[in-house]
Amino acid sequence: MKGIADKPSFIIELLEGGVTLEDVIDGHICQQTLVEKSAFVVGDLGALMQQHVCWQSVVPQLQPYYPVKCNSSPAIIEVLASLGLGFVCTNKAEVSLVLEHGVSPDNIILSGVCKQVAHIKHAAKNNIQHLVCENEAELSKISRLHPNAKLLLQLSTKAHAAETSMTFGFSLKSCRHLLEAAKEMGVQVVGVTFNIPSSCQDLQEAYTHALSDARCVFDMGADLGFNMNILDIGGGFTGSEFQLKQVESAVRPLLDAYFSPLSGVHVLAQPGTFYVASAFNLAVNVIGKKVATPQWDNLPQSENNEDTEFLYYMNEGVYGPFSRKLLGNTITAPSVHKRVLCAEEAVFPSSLWGPSLDQLDCVVEHCLLPELSVGDWLLFSNMGACSLEELSSSQLPIYYTVSTCDWYVMQEAGVALDSVMKNFSMVQFGA
Repeated sequence: MKGIADKPSFIIELLEGGVTLEDVIDGHICQQTLVEKSAFVVGDLGALMQQHVCWQSVVPQLQPYYPVKCNSSPAIIEVLASLGLGFVCTNKAEVSLVLEHGVSPDNIILSGVCKQVAHIKHAAKNNIQHLVCENEAELSKISRLHPNAKLLLQLSTKAHAAETSMTFGFSLKSCRHLLEAAKEMGVQVVGVTFNIPSSCQDLQEAYTHALSDARCVFDMGADLGFNMNILDIGGGFTGSEFQLKQVESAVRPLLDAYFSPLSGVHVLAQPGTFYVASAFNLAVNVIGKKVATPQWDNLPQSENNEDTEFLYYMNEGVYGPFSRKLLGNTITAPSVHKRVLCAEEAVFPSSLWGPSLDQLDCVVEHCLLPELSVGDWLLFSNMGACSLEELSSSQLPIYYTVSTCDWYVMQEAGVALDSVMKNFSMVQFGA
């Protein structure tokens, strides 16, 4: 998991005899309760397989390329490489990691805005030819350092610009100039890449504009003698099958119209969060508790519980595995370990904080929870996609698991992990 300690040599706990992921979490919480009460992560490799099956079922026409920045755990790379995915890397370290797992350079794309000289040279040295180029300055740099590169031009989209408040890539108006510059420099252009964010409210309109623009770029490139054969529609996949079907419904007729199978164009996508988000669960411990005056005036009186609001402090925060909160991402409220809420149980306005006492270290601003005690455990699901390096010095352990059913399916799909398999049902925690 990016930002969380992980060793190349990992152990996978095989769940047999009715043992569930909840049992795994219970067991490790029991272990931690007896020692340091440190936070930890449980990774379900079977969830990767389930998401891969879903992807192949819903969008078989899209070749998945996994963005390594989303989660760089060696176990994740190992499984996805075995399943035949390509990889999108943004730096030298990610390229080296993927190559170490036997991925062919032909299945690696070097992306990233304003790539460093060392990263481009490393790509050239390792025969990684597919690079993303977003402007003329980058084109000039690539032509000098990696003249044999095959470029995917980064096309800007209104949807992406609206989310980031910044425009990356080239517009349709400027693409002719960029293609002519590439021709003059003797650099090959082989395709186009763009990105529609998952927050986009009108997928049909966004993909219609992006794909029609991409078609225009393909035609301009062909007029200049380039062999345009790769289209990368980027990421924006949340992990939900429903949302994936929405994207498929918007994209399929457009691809049939602009890039039919007979055109010979390879269509790629970058499902990062889609593959890994649901595969990881984070367990944290409550280390402090404070009662505060609530500021939630809009709560119904029945839920106000005598104006009591609790602030809970956890042993991990935004300077650790919740670092994506610093980018404005929302962290979903956790569940309470071994606590099933009933209709009669009171819930209170609550906020969850990291251990630093920094005003920025607020993980969840507002949620409704039963009253907790110091020492209780909170479980955060869908923690597989971490886009920042962990900023704290703490290193959280990851316990990988897979059920026997998922393991058999993975083996049939060609997954062969170079790891020690041990029978989880025979492990006695706390022994």
